[in-house]
Amino acid sequence: MEKRNIKFSPPDVGELEIKYVAEAMRSGWITTGPRTKELEKRIAARVNGYGGEGVPRCVCLNSATAALELALRLLGVGPEEGGSAEDEVITCAYTYTASASVVVHTGAKLVLVDCTDKPGSVELDYDMLESAITERTKAVIPVDLGGIPCDYDRIFEIVERKRGLFCPASPMQKKLGRVAVIADAAHAFGASYKGTPVGNVADFTAYSFHAVKNFTVAEGGALLWRSFGGDECSDAEIYRRIQLYSLHGQDKDALSKTKLGAWEYDIVGTWYKCNMTDIMAAIGLAQLERYPAMLERRRNIIGAYDASFRPLGVEVLDHYREDRISSGHLYITRVPGVDREGANEIITKMAACGIATNVHYKPLPMHTAYKKLGFDIARYPHSYDKFKNCITLPLHTLLSDEDVSYIIENYTDILREYIKIL
Repeated sequence: MEKRNIKFSPPDVGELEIKYVAEAMRSGWITTGPRTKELEKRIAARVNGYGGEGVPRCVCLNSATAALELALRLLGVGPEEGGSAEDEVITCAYTYTASASVVVHTGAKLVLVDCTDKPGSVELDYDMLESAITERTKAVIPVDLGGIPCDYDRIFEIVERKRGLFCPASPMQKKLGRVAVIADAAHAFGASYKGTPVGNVADFTAYSFHAVKNFTVAEGGALLWRSFGGDECSDAEIYRRIQLYSLHGQDKDALSKTKLGAWEYDIVGTWYKCNMTDIMAAIGLAQLERYPAMLERRRNIIGAYDASFRPLGVEVLDHYREDRISSGHLYITRVPGVDREGANEIITKMAACGIATNVHYKPLPMHTAYKKLGFDIARYPHSYDKFKNCITLPLHTLLSDEDVSYIIENYTDILREYIKIL
């Protein structure tokens, strides 16, 4: 087969996105404005049934990282928000840094648990999660890695059982009465758990719309939440507070200030700048129109990969189950019988064939920043085992059927050198 040049994860941006961006630029309004507000409403309608009454339970931001951090701050986690430096937040060691660094940003204490040793899964270890919860725990951040939802029933059962330990320190914590569940769904826009869209399962959900994600606005994300009720925790109040956090603590956004005589504003907190622009939102509005077909294409590619690689003994993720439907974000494989050095050799050979691959993820305790925080990979053996022979194949909607066949043929041929049973 003639050599091809296959990128790992290029953005699927077409003429519709270009058209919508051009319209935004010609409109004279390119920062946060009507298109951002419309995207919030459409995402909320897709995820939590927003019907146009009140505010949508969605705020578009510049990243999933910002969304995760703002969820923690809304909850009052950390000394800057009325909490304590002793507040603890738990996430998995097998993830990207954004799942954990946001805890450090708030001044709270990061607690890492290992991932499961279950084949076909990179979810956190639920037994270890339960053991890690103390009276200082304020939140847990489960990671829907690869777009596959975690077992949220199990997570909620755990935090409910631990309710007696919980010591609330903010109105929202008191309203919950238990450890908060903040989903890192950076990969999982379009996924569902037991028929419910991810985004309407956890207390808070953070999406990423980065350039390499299934759904992109170039750089961006969104924070969604389930209704808490009560004046201090109403949807309108949560929406207002996120707006304040994302726009320097300014009590009036730029769109509101365009009304005649409405220039005056107040700064009610020395907060952050992490809003989404209308140019970004224009890309998102176009992507939403195309997204069902894009998800279906990913599912078809995963089906072709599974049919080829499972019979070889290659461990792959379970993307589509009766109770959980993935967004199909990553195709992670684990090659039996090889270590990291062997897996790296395979990656190099795939590159020689013109196929870009990747690794998801190098566990956090192996990185310098987390070593400095006192984490040791020896305490997370399952995370290391998942990493040591991991290779992620290209999975995106710009792959043609011929590209998919080319990847399958070359990966199979290369694996024959390493998997002795073939």
